[in-house]
Amino acid sequence: MKRFENKVAIVTGASRGIGRGILLAFAREGAHVVSVDIGDQTETGEMAAALGARFNAYTEDFGKLNQAAAAALVQRILADTGRIDALVNNAGIIRRAPIVDHPEEDWNALLQINLSAPFFLTQAVAKWWLTTGRDLSEPNDRLKVVNIASMLSFQGGIFVPGYTAAKSGIAGITKAFANELAKERMNFNAVAPGYIATENTRPIREDESRNASILARIPEGRWGEPADIAEAILFLASNAADYMNGTIMNVDGGWLAR
Repeated sequence: MKRFENKVAIVTGASRGIGRGILLAFAREGAHVVSVDIGDQTETGEMAAALGARFNAYTEDFGKLNQAAAAALVQRILADTGRIDALVNNAGIIRRAPIVDHPEEDWNALLQINLSAPFFLTQAVAKWWLTTGRDLSEPNDRLKVVNIASMLSFQGGIFVPGYTAAKSGIAGITKAFANELAKERMNFNAVAPGYIATENTRPIREDESRNASILARIPEGRWGEPADIAEAILFLASNAADYMNGTIMNVDGGWLAR
């Protein structure tokens, strides 16, 4: 039996990159996969279908997602899928500018999309779980929430103060949710990716000097792949990680250890 047979897994930002890799990993393991994104999710759905997975897509602008909209989205998903077993808060943006010139609109957008939206969505799913979602007669019935943190949940970075603030906040709310709700058969953990080879990072990898400096800092000596992140997510979303709560797991090839 596949690890997530008869389970429903939501992945935000799954139209491409790391999010798509996570969603397809759940699909390969038998999950009914749910994509929430502002972008075109057609290709992701076709790839999930090719793996034999059930797939639902919802278009949502996280730049406008508030508490009420998150609650309504969760109810739409539940109406179509019947339940939620895992939520992966992956959607996010990054904006770069020197700290003294960092635009107010970028700061606000980064905090809204990267921090407020995941908080509201997690809050809505947790509320459903507490009221009608959990089956207390089934000892293995648990809700798994996995957030995408960052190396900048631990470091200050350069030219990315809004992103750093949001990702530091993600680490904080991961722990806060765990502190209050772990006793309710809910697990809240996060994965902090290192440098991952995606379309977003292609310009950096094609810059010979910058690519070389990054690789020199990574003990593993290579860029990560979306699959490296996906496997960590699957572990945290599985019953193998039932006793993990409030953990920020680094998947960075050793970058932070250097």
